[in-house]
Amino acid sequence: MRPHISLDVRDVAKSTAFYEKVFGMKPQKQVADYAKFDLKNPALNLSLVSSTQGVSTVNHLGIEVDTVEEIIKWKTHLQHKGILQRVEEGVTCCFARQDKLWFNDPDGNAWEIFTVHEQLAVSGQLGQTGCCIPKATGAHEPATCGV
Repeated sequence: MRPHISLDVRDVAKSTAFYEKVFGMKPQKQVADYAKFDLKNPALNLSLVSSTQGVSTVNHLGIEVDTVEEIIKWKTHLQHKGILQRVEEGVTCCFARQDKLWFNDPDGNAWEIFTVHEQLAVSGQLGQTGCCIPKATGAHEPATCGV
């Protein structure tokens, strides 16, 4: 089992090149207005579809990894590709203590690679508890974790 995400993008070629950097592999299929990545690690079916109407928007997308060692590998990889925008270590976010790496795709969708050190008590409201609330700004400004 693996999730499937289909994103409407402005420029399939530009987005494909970006995601090749992120995942370290070429798409399984690609034409001028479509690309599909069949990923095993992380298990994800990601498709990019050309859109003249608009682009997909989400709060943020993420990949949870099991260990700090995996965060270190991702950090090295994303830095090498010039994609990494921000590192957060030991942050309280979404009712958990986590380490996070942040970057944005060419259409401004925020992505995080994260590991959870410990779950925390659930209390308060989303924006008041240190939960991640991405900024609604440009394509190169990553999400920021709350208060």
